[in-house]
Amino acid sequence: MQPDSPAARIYAAIDTPDLDRARALTHALAGLVGGVKLGKQFFTAHGPEGIRAILGAPETRDLGLFLDLKFHDIPNTVAGAIRAAAPLAPSWLTVHASGGPAMLRAAADASAETAQAEGKPRTRILAVTVLTSLDDADLAAVGQHTPAGEQVARLGALARDNGVDGLVCSPREIAQLRAGLGSEIALAVPGIRPTWSGAGDQKRITTPHAALAAGADLLVIGRPITRADDPAAAARRIVAELAA
Repeated sequence: MQPDSPAARIYAAIDTPDLDRARALTHALAGLVGGVKLGKQFFTAHGPEGIRAILGAPETRDLGLFLDLKFHDIPNTVAGAIRAAAPLAPSWLTVHASGGPAMLRAAADASAETAQAEGKPRTRILAVTVLTSLDDADLAAVGQHTPAGEQVARLGALARDNGVDGLVCSPREIAQLRAGLGSEIALAVPGIRPTWSGAGDQKRITTPHAALAAGADLLVIGRPITRADDPAAAARRIVAELAA
């Protein structure tokens, strides 16, 4: 798989605590997508050994790991968590941008220091701006009386200025972030829904093709692939649509 191919940009979100289901999905998608995103449901149920169980097989070792744990704590604790995750060799790991500048800097420094000490590729840190399940009304309900787009821009600049490699943002903010932050920062975009897939509980969504055209680097796609009758066929369909 070419590193810049459409398929390589897709990370399948495997949001399940079922180890057998996660293993089956991962094996079905090997060679069809760039990697898998494993988050709190799976990690809480199975921890590091669960990740090794599904990504340690020969046929799945080339899949990238997007470890989506959204760390948000005091700087020292987040730095320690990132060091603890290093043996899993995640390509990407998430923190919350709202954790503030010291926490973001601690995360970036811990990733760099661990890679240098172990002589391994560096885990790239992604900062979550505003969850795609939230809209302006939801933000107002928790006291954040700023439109989602403005909050994303503010947190994106904060993350960039403190050494973070990229951002997790909704499709609606891709063009805005590209214009404001340039091309150096990576954009990982959930809320991706092909035209033939339902929206589910996501409120700020777009199609895979529109997301890439706007400037996304990584497409995080869950239910359109993982809940399809044939996940491999769904992944192939998305890749074909992107290549068309």
